[in-house]
Amino acid sequence: MTGGASRLGRAIVLGLAEAGARPIIHFRKSAEEASETVDDARSFGVSAEALGADLSDPGAIESMFDQIRSRFGGLDILVNSAARFDSGPFESITLEEWRRSLDVNLTAPFLCAQHAARLMRFTAAKRGSAAVIINMVDLSGIHPWHEHVQHGVSKAGLIHLTRIMARELAPDVRVNAIVPGAILPPPGVDADDQRWLSVAERVPLLRVGSPSDVVEAIKYLVASDFVTGSLLQVDGGEGMLGPIGH
Repeated sequence: MTGGASRLGRAIVLGLAEAGARPIIHFRKSAEEASETVDDARSFGVSAEALGADLSDPGAIESMFDQIRSRFGGLDILVNSAARFDSGPFESITLEEWRRSLDVNLTAPFLCAQHAARLMRFTAAKRGSAAVIINMVDLSGIHPWHEHVQHGVSKAGLIHLTRIMARELAPDVRVNAIVPGAILPPPGVDADDQRWLSVAERVPLLRVGSPSDVVEAIKYLVASDFVTGSLLQVDGGEGMLGPIGH
């Protein structure tokens, strides 16, 4: 689970741990949060570990999967959740900023999935059922959000990469994507802040979601062995309306 130390990633880790998974939690700088998430995951009676890596560094990704291979032998589920959320006017985006977003949001999931697939084919052959890759994408990859150029392009690329991987890795690995909507307020904004509560006014279901909504979607995609190449929107219908407010 990349980006599994905090916020939505943490909720996914704990939801899968509660269901019996033995999570490996990737983090970059959030070592303390990752340690707390490991402890909370272990409270469900499963083993859990944390591994640090800078996903903008292909060598660090390779090293992380080398550790997974040597310590655990195989892999059943990969959730690509880590991402940057960069924004800015089109004319002012530098090449460095462009590359930084795509390195983490698109290249890193590709490399993680590539390394994971090599382990997963072995796991699937032993278990007799497909392993699972789930990519966390964004409505910005479907609709053109204002001043979210590199973020939107990276997520659009990951959506298409999901479908490509689903075809390339079948039948040993199933690959799907989840598109969360208004699930958590932005960092620094309280859940009862009027700015966050007003988001519900533009969602067809007239409410914001919660991390548990995404956790249930993850569980569905893990369990549903005839689903691959799918894009599952968990957004209260927001994605039907286009880039409202963006």
